[in-house]
Amino acid sequence: MAKKVLGGGRNPDKPKVDGKALDIVHPDAAGIDIGGSEHWVAISPDRDPEPVRRFDCFTQDLQRMADWLISRGVRSVAMQSTGVYWIAVFEILQQRGLEVFLVNARHTKNLPGRKSDVAECQWLLKLHTFGLLNNSFQPSDEVRRARTLWRHRAGLVAQASSAIQRMQKTLTEMKIQLSNVLSDLSGVSGMRILQAILDGKRDPRELAELADPQVKASKEVLAKSLEGNWRQELLFVLQQEIELYRTYHEKIGGCDQQLEQHLKTMAPRLDLQAQPLGPRIKGKRARGKAPKFELRTELYRLTGVDWTRVDGVDVQLAQTVIAEVGVDLNQFATEKHFANWLGLCPTNETSGGRVLNRRTPKVVNRAKVAFRQAATTLLRSQSYLGAQYRRLRTRLGAPKAITAMARKLACLFYRLLKHGQPYVDKGTEYYEQRHREQQIRTLFKRAKQLGVQVVIPATSNA
Repeated sequence: MAKKVLGGGRNPDKPKVDGKALDIVHPDAAGIDIGGSEHWVAISPDRDPEPVRRFDCFTQDLQRMADWLISRGVRSVAMQSTGVYWIAVFEILQQRGLEVFLVNARHTKNLPGRKSDVAECQWLLKLHTFGLLNNSFQPSDEVRRARTLWRHRAGLVAQASSAIQRMQKTLTEMKIQLSNVLSDLSGVSGMRILQAILDGKRDPRELAELADPQVKASKEVLAKSLEGNWRQELLFVLQQEIELYRTYHEKIGGCDQQLEQHLKTMAPRLDLQAQPLGPRIKGKRARGKAPKFELRTELYRLTGVDWTRVDGVDVQLAQTVIAEVGVDLNQFATEKHFANWLGLCPTNETSGGRVLNRRTPKVVNRAKVAFRQAATTLLRSQSYLGAQYRRLRTRLGAPKAITAMARKLACLFYRLLKHGQPYVDKGTEYYEQRHREQQIRTLFKRAKQLGVQVVIPATSNA
């Protein structure tokens, strides 16, 4: 016999079911399955006798796709972010005035039945019609330009580093241990010695004299490291790698010029004449891979924040994040939404009143990687953030502490960029004092629960 529920037959503990949960949100919708050579488009069957059509990936065919969608009264389109194939479709449909939802492919992968291009676009259409798909974040066009240049520059820097590694390998095969003596083979001393080797000099002592006086190794040690064989094929490989390295640096310089010109066209947040940039903090100099122009000044003009004053953050990290999200963060309601978009928050998947998974989601995001790298630099920082990271590392371990600190840096970045407040470091002592006061409050609360009285000596600083 069924158990009778008091109160008019309604169980007060049972959650309410929204009867309007599957109302049609986008009646004029379409779904597009993106491919490398062709795209499949699906619209409502009552709009066209042939509701599913195939279009090639050429620009003329994409324009024809847009014409067909507009002629059938479509206003909103959903498509997956597949590789880079979606970019051309996205730009053309946006230019034609359509609302484009760029959807994460992970959110639409549970397609029932056998997977096909036709079923995929129809499944996207159905989900988008009922409003079950979330639109991905897309920065403005000027931010996308800066992102393209900055990513291209990062690729050139990586290729230049790879050329240095191949130079070291070639020297090792020649029995020249120069990389064990010089900390940076691509520095002034290293490149001067390598060029002399290519010019025909073979005397180790003469080559050692070319090193800069600031090199810590003695001339005798340098001369010993420069004794080896001079095989012609290895010299040829070394010459090729040095030329490649210089070519990469030449391209990096050209990329820096293009990036500087583009940043100057972006709208400033403040006037440098009225609010000039202060001096750089002592001991926080630009790294060797930094751009050759004043990136610190440009970012200060665009954001109103001197990023060199934030512990763990430098201008290159700030540029990496700004190139990914821009300077306008109004699309993120709060700093929590921003951190969640970066993939720095736990999922907290629950079922049956139990938490099944607390791991952070796997998100491929350059800004997330930058914040995690910044968190690792706080290990020896004598600052408030440094003290907090060391305590988290002791309590949680390195992997979880890096994620937690990266989230805190992301929230700090959000507040500074959105509100324009200057960052003030309160120091390690302030953090330790606050932590001690928190421990004392916890101790008093626990003692009260146990009926025990805690007495603090009069000489204590608490």
